[in-house]
Amino acid sequence: MRGALLHAVGDDKLDIRDDFTLAPMGPTDVRIKIRATGVCHSDLSVISGVLPMPLPIILGHEGAGEVLEVGDHVATVKAGDHVIVNWNPACGNCSNCLVGQPFLCTVYLMDSFVNARFRFGGDTPAFGMAGCGTWAEEIVVPWQGAIKVDPEVPFEVAALIGCGVTTGVGAALNTARVKAGSTVVVVGCGGIGLSVIQGARISGARTILAIDPVESKHELAKKVGATHAITPDQLTDAIGTLTGGSGFDYGFEAVGKSATIMTAWQATRRGGDVIVVGAGAMDDTVPLTAFSLLFEGKNLLSSLYGGSDVRRDFPFFAELYKAGKLDLESMISSRIKLADLNDAVAALKGGEVLRQVVVLD
Repeated sequence: MRGALLHAVGDDKLDIRDDFTLAPMGPTDVRIKIRATGVCHSDLSVISGVLPMPLPIILGHEGAGEVLEVGDHVATVKAGDHVIVNWNPACGNCSNCLVGQPFLCTVYLMDSFVNARFRFGGDTPAFGMAGCGTWAEEIVVPWQGAIKVDPEVPFEVAALIGCGVTTGVGAALNTARVKAGSTVVVVGCGGIGLSVIQGARISGARTILAIDPVESKHELAKKVGATHAITPDQLTDAIGTLTGGSGFDYGFEAVGKSATIMTAWQATRRGGDVIVVGAGAMDDTVPLTAFSLLFEGKNLLSSLYGGSDVRRDFPFFAELYKAGKLDLESMISSRIKLADLNDAVAALKGGEVLRQVVVLD
């Protein structure tokens, strides 16, 4: 089967080849035919080394498809079901799962660093990103990694729910629990930032300010729910105009940089919530003083995978889409083929595109 392989960090090109095979399935595994998969900034972070992963690796973690086969002990899905890939399956038994934080479970994520799900070139092992590798025609995941979805939801839309939408909308609904009538600022208008905006809109925020240096993204930000959109140099004026100088109730950072975390911090009022959603580098330090942390009274929160229990939230977000409350079609900038992934990665590095979706036959 076909897939896109990264041999080494920093490689200019992915190795798109057609000789991949899957490792044997276990009794609790599910084999999925990938029908659509997103091209996400986290994939770029693996290519650059910001997110460490075992190599060689098939990238891709934001995907949806059709179940081809299930192990003997799997009862949650069956062949023919439409599913969204959950890149961070929860084991259900660890301390994080038992206290209601399945998004912090690392059992299967750690397993993905030692168990290679793919083979190529005969018998050379290859890993799947976060245990997935959705930039391949088929994958095998534990049953917790395949969440059934309504077949009326298009595969391209379902794929976005698998990562960017859940991360962003979940940050607003689950982590921040944005209150109706509140004010919100979102730093970064990529796929995750646009999803945060939609989550804030669904929550009933009265003012939603989108910040992005790329002005071409402002119109879409407003289309999906932002009341205002600016470039970073206009922030001081916007704080004065929109909040009377006090700052916003909630500040979301959707880029993954210390500088943009500080932008969100500075734009948030005393006593407000600052939510870090973007995935940053291990050596990128946020320069907050102990004085500010105490006397500004702000709550600094992290939002991993939108603080979601995907068993609940994947179907919920799919229903919001079907009800017209989540505009996910507008977030798809283009539909491409697997063979075009190198061009898609280059375009994403350029910063102009939103979510490119690979559509597989």
